[in-house]
Amino acid sequence: MKTRRLLILVLGGLVVSGALVGALLATGRSGTSQPELRGGPYRGSEPPSGIRIANATLPSYRGGTVSLRGQRGVVVLTFLDSKCTDTCPIIAALVGRTLPLLTAQERKSVRAYAISVNPHADTPSSIRRFLAARHALTALDWLVGSVKAMRPVWREFGVLPAVETGNDNVHSADVRVFNRAGVWVSTLHAGVDLTPANLAHDIRLALLG
Repeated sequence: MKTRRLLILVLGGLVVSGALVGALLATGRSGTSQPELRGGPYRGSEPPSGIRIANATLPSYRGGTVSLRGQRGVVVLTFLDSKCTDTCPIIAALVGRTLPLLTAQERKSVRAYAISVNPHADTPSSIRRFLAARHALTALDWLVGSVKAMRPVWREFGVLPAVETGNDNVHSADVRVFNRAGVWVSTLHAGVDLTPANLAHDIRLALLG
């Protein structure tokens, strides 16, 4: 179990300084850059097979709760801090620009969630301001909870949260795609392979899986 979590953490990666520059270079103005193929059908990196989404039920900042494993379509998952000024704004903006690329029928089968990595900062009002500034209010739901409640979720996903680093800009920050069966099939990173076109491509493949 420890080896699995370490592997997930390495695959997830961390926020690093300069990510904004990298993301702008990767996406360009149109957000349609095409990285070279990585040996598989997905444009993001592909994790080891068979890793399922965590069996977690968390409160949404909008109200109510969300069962991750209870979703019936494709799940796009990321890990954000509403006080982060480095990679989090990029991720939220790119996810917000991705969903309009999907057809109306495809969007019905896709859910995008951010999991809080800093419950102290992620209040409903701070989350709403953060998402509104990135035009992602309708695209991203944000799952929250106390630090105590979130720790087992972070461990399950192999995530390093900002509350443990003590820095809003230093935490796990990737975008993971889970197919209809809840299996993790693709990971994309800002400044590397996360663009609206690439994320839309991987969502469509996951819808077929």
